[in-house]
Amino acid sequence: MIILRNLVTVISAINLFLSKIGRNIAWVLVTAMICVILLQVFCRYVLGSALPWPEEAARALMIWMMAMVAGEAYRRGSFVAIDMFLHALPDKASSLFKLFLLLIAGVVLVKLTSLGIEFFERGFRTRAASIHISRAWIYLAMPVCFFTMLLANVELCLREIGCFLGHKKEFQIAMEVRADANPD
Repeated sequence: MIILRNLVTVISAINLFLSKIGRNIAWVLVTAMICVILLQVFCRYVLGSALPWPEEAARALMIWMMAMVAGEAYRRGSFVAIDMFLHALPDKASSLFKLFLLLIAGVVLVKLTSLGIEFFERGFRTRAASIHISRAWIYLAMPVCFFTMLLANVELCLREIGCFLGHKKEFQIAMEVRADANPD
């Protein structure tokens, strides 16, 4: 149990560090995206001459913003999920089923990370039409996204093993209480 606790502590620290960096980069990217879009609106409707690059730049910024926060969202359970079946099961069965689903997701994330790296490598063959950079730098968001999600998945698997072994309070992720959350 000590080994499992230490593994969870290390991976949790890595995930928290990556989440903090990702959030900070993401808000800068969102700010840049808004500025680019506002520039395009100004040029198109005030000056009457649209720029050729803002749509593609805003799209690239949005892709990277999503990649920066996807791992944290996955770790926190912020994606849409249908979990009524898990709540209907006894604790041990629910924990075992969750672990099974996490392992399947882990296999998928390993494959997606690998495919994302291949896609990134192929991206050096083409350039973005209007912003004149290699598409690889935009495509790099995919392996970054999937790898951070994979790290979160490893932590969630280890935590679920701890829950399955009867240490649920110790291994559950402490989520921030949201003001709009239902207390039930």
